[in-house]
Amino acid sequence: MSAVALQMVCVAGLLGLAALAIVLSRSKIATPVIYGATLAVSLIALTGTLRFLLSGAADATTLTLPVGLPWLGAHFRLDALASFFLVVINLGGASASLYGLGYGHHDPAPHRVLPFFPAFLAGMNLVVLADDAFSYLLCWEFMSLASWALVMAHHREPGNARAGYVYLVMASFGTLALLLAFGLLAGPAGDYGFAAIRAAQHTPYAATLVLILMLLGAGSKAGLVPLHVWLPLAHPAAPSHVSALMSGVMTKVAIYGFIRVMFDLLGEPSWPASVVVLFLGSITAVMGILYAMMEKDLKRLLAYSTIENIGIVFVSLGLAMAFQANGLKAAAALAFTAALFHALNHSFFKSLLFFGAGAVLTATGERDMDKLGGLIHRMPFTSFAVLVGCVAISALPPFNGFVSEWLIFQAVLQSPELPQWALKIMVPAVGAMLALAAALAAACFVKTYGVTFLGRPRGTAAGTAGEVDRFSLAAMFILAALCLLAGILPGLAIDGLAPVATQILGSRMPVQTGQPWLSIVPIAESRSSYNGLLVMVFITAAASLAVYVIHRFASRALRRGPAWGCGFSDATPAAQYSAVSFAQPIRRVFGTLVFHARDHVTMPPPGDLRPARLRIELHDLVWNGIYAPIADVVGFSSTRLNRLQFLTIRRYLSLVFATLVTLLLVLAIWS
Repeated sequence: MSAVALQMVCVAGLLGLAALAIVLSRSKIATPVIYGATLAVSLIALTGTLRFLLSGAADATTLTLPVGLPWLGAHFRLDALASFFLVVINLGGASASLYGLGYGHHDPAPHRVLPFFPAFLAGMNLVVLADDAFSYLLCWEFMSLASWALVMAHHREPGNARAGYVYLVMASFGTLALLLAFGLLAGPAGDYGFAAIRAAQHTPYAATLVLILMLLGAGSKAGLVPLHVWLPLAHPAAPSHVSALMSGVMTKVAIYGFIRVMFDLLGEPSWPASVVVLFLGSITAVMGILYAMMEKDLKRLLAYSTIENIGIVFVSLGLAMAFQANGLKAAAALAFTAALFHALNHSFFKSLLFFGAGAVLTATGERDMDKLGGLIHRMPFTSFAVLVGCVAISALPPFNGFVSEWLIFQAVLQSPELPQWALKIMVPAVGAMLALAAALAAACFVKTYGVTFLGRPRGTAAGTAGEVDRFSLAAMFILAALCLLAGILPGLAIDGLAPVATQILGSRMPVQTGQPWLSIVPIAESRSSYNGLLVMVFITAAASLAVYVIHRFASRALRRGPAWGCGFSDATPAAQYSAVSFAQPIRRVFGTLVFHARDHVTMPPPGDLRPARLRIELHDLVWNGIYAPIADVVGFSSTRLNRLQFLTIRRYLSLVFATLVTLLLVLAIWS
């Protein structure tokens, strides 16, 4: 059986499980059966794609099914690029299924989740395997509808129905943009097969329009600013393991679509296109982490953090486009590999953090960080796993987030070789914005972990929480281990990505596994190198020595007391830092410009027993400036057009007659 046929069999198995879940929806065995079987199918698909990718993936395998358009059929293809993203999808699906074996028992309405969970995974697999525009768009829409159903699983909870509506509107808008993009790519001949599109010649004007449409279509699904508005609404509404899939995996399917069209189907990119991608990516990275910094809802914070990481990936893709357009093959391979590596790393630590948020939600029933605290004593294993995820997403060594972002900065440092002055000036500015985003991300996740897990409980739910089930812990610790392994042995991952870079760019990074001491060398040893294993050994040795010195020479007298409360001796947990107070310095610096932030203080006069109050007002300028006016226009128009439903028969006939006369006049003038 060919590799692509094996993947299609796995997709068929996932669709069969979706049908089985409908039959077993009210049964007690539905949760373990569906999640267990989905885990098994995902592992089979993961094994097949990993073998294909690590074998070199030199020859693509294809499969044509007699469905779809009569003259076209449905074409599916597995190549190096598709195999990498299938690894991301099926690894995420396997970890989410393992997590669901425990988390699913706490779901109040599992029958609303189980049928769509394997269908969602099947849709993502099919999008990556599709080899013609019709199949791609059909599978894209199937993926969107399945994920929408999962967002709406708990539709009776406040805000979830609105989240589902906004997500559906944005998904429909994205599909329309992709439809127009593929129409331009197919051209007058109307050949929608990817092989024919790849072989055709595309004018610069068509390529520019395709770039704009792909940024709208794939960018809306990935979460590029200003198309990000659905993420902070949909991710908190969905169950936590579904949020992990949407954030850690589905956004990568959108990145795959952008790479497939802009790097593969269109051929050689142009440097002006890279300027657009670099600008949008850098704005997205900074805006996403600023939004996250202001949040106190744990899952909304993680959703905004996804926007930041998607921006980082697009910055690296923009660098790859700029280098490739100028014939700088080595630098292009570095930037492209860094983008793929960061996409893989993000799927690891963001899934881990959403699992951790789901564990906290299961144990406490709270997403508001200002009502949590002290969970490190009651959920020690979850706390440790989430700590690994926070360190990794903060791009701190020796974990994986540092390596991929370090590679991106190494690509930024190659910008003096670019001949265009616009890029010579812009790329260092983009590098500075990435550095700002990285610093803000570290501050954001210090806040996230400190307010949620450290200090004293701020509510009864946090004070009585307990550890979660073993399946949830197993899923979190597997991802935590992957974060560490990808950080200390990045050369293995970089060499594994080499077939993808070779297929798309015709070049690759130097072989890393032959470097001494498992170091990685992006360009040459004379420029830079990094050794994650030695960094981990040094950190471990330094920390162990510090612990030994403290315990050996410190006083043997023990004194225990409540956690530090910012210098206040009052025992109330309210004296601790909250998520809002932690973000106050950042809000003072950026809030006026980015959020139009306002602090409203109510201070009663002396003798008045009413409490003092501080109310913080933040505005989403993107929503208020773009989407709210559009919604107002649509609402106004629909209200006026609604009168057409209540016309008399005479008025209906008059309207039909007037329309007919108008059309005849238009045809007469046109002819």
